[in-house]
Amino acid sequence: MCVYNRPFDDQSQPRIMLESQIFIMLLSMISRGRFDLINSFALEYENSKNPNIENMLKISDLLGYSTDYISCDEGILDRSLEFEKYGVMGMDAVHIACAEKAKADFFVTCDDNLIKKLERIDNIGIVYYNVIDFVSREVFKT
Repeated sequence: MCVYNRPFDDQSQPRIMLESQIFIMLLSMISRGRFDLINSFALEYENSKNPNIENMLKISDLLGYSTDYISCDEGILDRSLEFEKYGVMGMDAVHIACAEKAKADFFVTCDDNLIKKLERIDNIGIVYYNVIDFVSREVFKT
């Protein structure tokens, strides 16, 4: 959810501004079919808690670009508990479990702390990136 919220964050910070621009570029690529976007119950739940109703509605519209939807099930909840053993807490653990369930090619985030925690997990079933690294390694790869 942090990636979806980037355009609404303080753009005076260079990294936030760059991540926002990358997100907009990725949305353009998604709309042209270069990448698929996966939505989940976890993303919708987290977005529903956004105190800024206007931002929540805009993000909800963006989630509409998704080509797949992951519903809650016991397997996801069990897997998220496994991630919590490595310090990946709460909704972050659920998001990762949803990405695994979807067999996503990539999990993209702006959360450096989450990336550090994921690096400690040997049996994670997805490739994960910071949004900047994703662009340099997957979008602009030769």
